[in-house]
Amino acid sequence: MKKPLQKALAPTGVLRVAINLGNSLLVSGRQDDGTPIGISPDIAKHVASILDVPCRFVLFDQPGQLADAVDQDLWDIGNIASEVERGKTIDFSDPYVLIDTHFLVRDDSEFQTNSDVDRLGATIAVSERSAYELWLRENFKNAEIVSAESIAKSHECFRQGKAAILAGLLPKLEEELSIRSGYRIIKPPFTAIKQAMGVRKNNPEIVEFLNDVVATLINNGFIRASLEKHNVLSKLTIPPARP
Repeated sequence: MKKPLQKALAPTGVLRVAINLGNSLLVSGRQDDGTPIGISPDIAKHVASILDVPCRFVLFDQPGQLADAVDQDLWDIGNIASEVERGKTIDFSDPYVLIDTHFLVRDDSEFQTNSDVDRLGATIAVSERSAYELWLRENFKNAEIVSAESIAKSHECFRQGKAAILAGLLPKLEEELSIRSGYRIIKPPFTAIKQAMGVRKNNPEIVEFLNDVVATLINNGFIRASLEKHNVLSKLTIPPARP
């Protein structure tokens, strides 16, 4: 079983894993030589160890850049959130962690619920081509989506009054609340981002293998231990593994 998977997943003899540096919950830092640290790199190295091949990280600053490279033969596995729009060109494993995504508004805002936000005249600041931006464009029909080039820029956009609502990952929104007053988070989350491993389309045997890996790592405590090691366990949710 290992040899066919090696050939299918690591045809160059090295498992090239695309890492999104734009999510600090999944990549919590860098070593002195630039090697990324976090749950995403940990899973990549584990998959490479199962295949008995070296692991090489291919780094991207934003998830959209990673997704765009799917057919450029730059990576074999892409650690990126599973999302319907991306699913047109990428097949995804089951998620290994979930991240709640909420709206942040000013204390005196008229918006009280998630359904309130999808109305004409509402403006939502988002990080460009993030999974939650793609989700909002798929599901919200009335509000205006204001894209910023990064998470930090989306927060700036909201603070500067260029958007009435900020969409973001709960830990980042809570961080915003901790340093600035006058804001509140709308609950419950409007969606949960499913962090997964992606591969090029039409590779069902690879997806099945990755699903088995995810289930094993959830059940044996690997995911929990990695999240604890990188101090993000309280900020992420471990989904139930498929039977």
